[in-house]
Amino acid sequence: MPFFMSQWTYYDKEVRALLDHPHDRVEIVARAMKAFGGRLHEFYFAFGDYDGVAISEFPDSETALSCFMSFSGEGGLQSFKTTVLLTPEEARRAMDKARQVVSNYSRPSGMPVNTKTIDTVP
Repeated sequence: MPFFMSQWTYYDKEVRALLDHPHDRVEIVARAMKAFGGRLHEFYFAFGDYDGVAISEFPDSETALSCFMSFSGEGGLQSFKTTVLLTPEEARRAMDKARQVVSNYSRPSGMPVNTKTIDTVP
């Protein structure tokens, strides 16, 4: 089953609610994921750009999206970002495939360089 890393930021109102009434968010999130056939592996509160990070597993991307849309649909999250994670074995298979397949892709080259300068206004 695919793994996902989700990161979110709460609105100030939700942070205030957590401060006024601290409760176990892990259990709530784990139950919600389980309802979609998923599994919560890790849950962390965080400093920085996001208030929290979770690692989860779902049967497929469509199911994960369904769950994550239900979270966003509740309206308490200012931002929600999900990254699909690959195991080292999956990455190794992708590397093997990339090495074996001839795609005829080439990097951009021979393109004229834009030498136009921007005039500054005094």
